[in-house]
Amino acid sequence: MPVTNIVTLGCRLNIAESEAIRTMVGDRAVTVVNSCAVTNEAVANTTRAIRRLRRLHPDAELVVTGCAANIEPDRYRAMPEVDRVVPNIGKLDPAHWGAVDTPPSPAKRATFTNFARAFVEVQNGCDHRCTFCAIPFGRGPSRSLPAGGVIEQIRQFVDAGHREIVLTGVDLTSYGHDLPGQPTLGQLVGRILLHVPALPRLRLSSLDGIEIDDRLFALLTQEARVMPHVHLSLQAGDDMILKRMKRRHSRAQSVALVERLKAARPAIAIGADLIAGFPTEDDAAFANTLALLDDCDVVHPHIFSFSPRTGTPAARMPQVAPALVKQRATRLREAAQSRRAAWLRSLIGTRQSILVERPGDRGHAENFAEVKSASNPIAARTGQIAPVQITDATENALTGTFA
Repeated sequence: MPVTNIVTLGCRLNIAESEAIRTMVGDRAVTVVNSCAVTNEAVANTTRAIRRLRRLHPDAELVVTGCAANIEPDRYRAMPEVDRVVPNIGKLDPAHWGAVDTPPSPAKRATFTNFARAFVEVQNGCDHRCTFCAIPFGRGPSRSLPAGGVIEQIRQFVDAGHREIVLTGVDLTSYGHDLPGQPTLGQLVGRILLHVPALPRLRLSSLDGIEIDDRLFALLTQEARVMPHVHLSLQAGDDMILKRMKRRHSRAQSVALVERLKAARPAIAIGADLIAGFPTEDDAAFANTLALLDDCDVVHPHIFSFSPRTGTPAARMPQVAPALVKQRATRLREAAQSRRAAWLRSLIGTRQSILVERPGDRGHAENFAEVKSASNPIAARTGQIAPVQITDATENALTGTFA
């Protein structure tokens, strides 16, 4: 039987799109690399994945899509392992994957049979031009999906048994400015909760804190069905570096936002993207970013070593020595890991509600802490929400027993 192999690199949006591609490919023998271009390492990982998959599946058609392929299509077309390159703008067009029918919305075709949660794209592209970021070149301008279509997709996923939905986008908090009436992300979330009452858990992917308005803030802090997990695109903790990144927030605004969130809903777990070694970063600037881990109570860290992306303004700025970038990233990761481990230990003795994932002995709590059960796997629980009594913690996960 023909086998479809899809390797997904990068963000949750890519995960959502890969699942749509999987259903459009059907039973054809196709190998797909859905690439990422957020860092030079992500691009290198794309190349490695292509070569590895060609060795593993020498007779299958190998197709590359995603941001890296969109930014440098000629690079991938020139690779002898690659048969075709599909641009981001066409990756959800059934015609590119040999599908004979054209559904109203390709995202409806995603089934997420291999995932406990389903990822729903509500926004794509970005109108901002952070000086370090190449993603706008890969994704194009910001564009939003109408709420009606989003709600219908979510209703279908819930009817299929998914108990948690994750809203995804490149710049999620910019949702709606291009739609009639300019609805906001908060309004979309409110409509989802109203029109899909059977949905028990709604999670949001990365948010730009400066765009969290009062309506979205209220939902994040007062609505039990919106998970207490806020991942913020902070990037740095030094005001001069933030200006050189062309970010729209200050350090003080980030700290104040987290203080407000935690005051209104103490259980909220904060995640953050942080970049180590941005051009011109000196010791004092790095110290400010390091301190932001504590000041913003970050327990779900995504730490990136700065890598200059060709064509971006940051690539032309005075660079920090690569060895120092690596050293600072290591220090950030170690400090972040220490904070995360302490947070997990603080949850020992609590009762957590987890979405059970394969093989039935693990999952994620509402605050997105990973939970592993000491009980035997119960396959029937997979995809369901179950209570777990937390008895222990490691540096990265909680341990408990099904209550």
